[in-house]
Amino acid sequence: MTNLHCTIAGVDFKNPIVMASGTFGFGKEYAKYYDINRLGGISGKGLTLHPKEGNDGIRVYETPSGMLNSVGLENPGVRAFLQQECSRWEKLDIARIVNLGGNTIEEYVEGAALINEDNMNREREGRKAVDIIELNISCPNVKAGGMAYGIQTVTAREVVRQVRQATSLPLIVKLSPNAEDIVGMAAMCQEEGAEGVSLINTFSAMKIDVYKRRSVFNNLYAGLSGPAIKPIALRMVHQVSKAVTIPVIGMGGISNATDIIEFIMAGATVIQVGTYNFVNLRAGEQLLQELENFMLQENISSLDEIRGIL
Repeated sequence: MTNLHCTIAGVDFKNPIVMASGTFGFGKEYAKYYDINRLGGISGKGLTLHPKEGNDGIRVYETPSGMLNSVGLENPGVRAFLQQECSRWEKLDIARIVNLGGNTIEEYVEGAALINEDNMNREREGRKAVDIIELNISCPNVKAGGMAYGIQTVTAREVVRQVRQATSLPLIVKLSPNAEDIVGMAAMCQEEGAEGVSLINTFSAMKIDVYKRRSVFNNLYAGLSGPAIKPIALRMVHQVSKAVTIPVIGMGGISNATDIIEFIMAGATVIQVGTYNFVNLRAGEQLLQELENFMLQENISSLDEIRGIL
């Protein structure tokens, strides 16, 4: 028997496999291929206060050992999510994480407050659709020339502080690998009351069409994910987990059970799977079986035995 159970801020995860934001929608499409209730959790498609159409032109481009994306946070907006998706999320037997972005602090705060109010109303009726808010601070600060909130710790601090005050839900902050000091950023999140951090988001990267003599993407740069970034992600997760006492969610290029074990050994409480969902529509089902088999073969009865052993 293997014990895959994990806990973050009082929220139970039946196993450490969580689907990453932007790669799994809200779960409905993947539920056609396997029972998503077997997962540990879902981080839903990134939401903003107002609906966004996303970027024009090419949005996804395959690279060696990974992919570039320039989706532009296309989403229905927080209100539409609460009205259209939460009735289905209420029925899921997994940890349900809302990924929240914004272009101003006011948008972050209002979005968090709306999610919090809706969830409290549902709980009064014995229902619940959201367990955790995952704060995406990789969004551009439109009042500061477009630099992402997650680059400078001093800028990110105010977002984390105000969102923490706007919701009673557990708060996890998703960190950018492009941060000036990702360890310092994680420490700040803990100081401001976040119950966890997740890392890493995509790397800023580029692809040039040498025949058209221009970037493949209209926005010039895009986000790199997939196996190519895993060694860097693993190093960052290890560094952050040694510097904070709050749980760390690790992600970046996970595509098999040994990848999951590596992140757990580096200090992650749970992990998120992103790009691999595009490669294998049954990724969650496969990874769970592989993880159980690995633990049996290696005589590991609980993830607690190996978590953070590095």
